[in-house]
Amino acid sequence: MNDKPVFSIKDCALITRMAGLDSALNIREMRERVAVCPIECLYHHFCETVIRPTFDDPEFRNDFSIWCSTNLGEKKLAEQLGILNPYDFNNLEELRAKMMEIIDERLSELYYIPSAQIGEDFQFMRAVTVVFDTGKQIHSPDDLIRHIPFMSDSSLYYHFVEAHRRTPESTDDFTVFLKDFNHEYQPLIEEFARIDFYFLNLHELRLALKKAIESIVGAEVPGA
Repeated sequence: MNDKPVFSIKDCALITRMAGLDSALNIREMRERVAVCPIECLYHHFCETVIRPTFDDPEFRNDFSIWCSTNLGEKKLAEQLGILNPYDFNNLEELRAKMMEIIDERLSELYYIPSAQIGEDFQFMRAVTVVFDTGKQIHSPDDLIRHIPFMSDSSLYYHFVEAHRRTPESTDDFTVFLKDFNHEYQPLIEEFARIDFYFLNLHELRLALKKAIESIVGAEVPGA
């Protein structure tokens, strides 16, 4: 009987839909919606932006910051929300509470509350992650190391980013797989844990993973 772990490479796609809330035209309305929106809505606007094909903002990683900056001209609030890393919180309810604290403080400073133009309101969305089995399986850590730089963007997202919400230990799938082997791979696990992935796009994440692998194997690896 073969009890060795097998790593099945997955791919994924997002199916987005409206969250069932009215859109927001200003900061106060955004605050009201944030207070009651589904957790999946916060997750989408903070964590799933990186996998959306249309997302390309060099300054901010979450949709709230982008909207405040671009559509309201509210740079201060955009920057305050922009430094929030959802993975620094124990759960998304804590993130919600911090968001509301920041928004309330900013509202108390404003004499005039800017509004977005008609058609530029903030639409609250949520998404479902559809997972596909690529049919590719990995049977050893060395094989995993060779495959990581060549995985698709959506596979990297699923196994490294989305996994932090899905796995019991709030870590990536690569680490879960490597822990089933001996301590030889502990240095690589530690290198993966040092990657501040939230503020990276998927190309940057691929490079960071490749760099982590190279720092352990002591040689350049193909890919990326």
